[in-house]
Amino acid sequence: MAKASGVTFDPALGYRLHPKVALRPERFGALAYSYETRRLSLFKDVDLVAVVRALRDAPSAGDALAIVPAAKRPAVERALARLVETGFVQPR
Repeated sequence: MAKASGVTFDPALGYRLHPKVALRPERFGALAYSYETRRLSLFKDVDLVAVVRALRDAPSAGDALAIVPAAKRPAVERALARLVETGFVQPR
């Protein structure tokens, strides 16, 4: 089980990939490795990878999620919330 960060996801806030997390592109999405916790996470969706990369420049997570088709957005938002909970993504 992944360690909880104690942070609750709020789509109105700005987020970023944790500075000690590296993303490696893969055909299925990406591999994320945390140099802080030594945890590996599979991002099994290219839309999730696109959102995580867009977080850096987007004013809020909700703005970054706007690039995802509406029908898929709730699933990607849940995955993003989980990444915040586990510390792979953090508030700015």
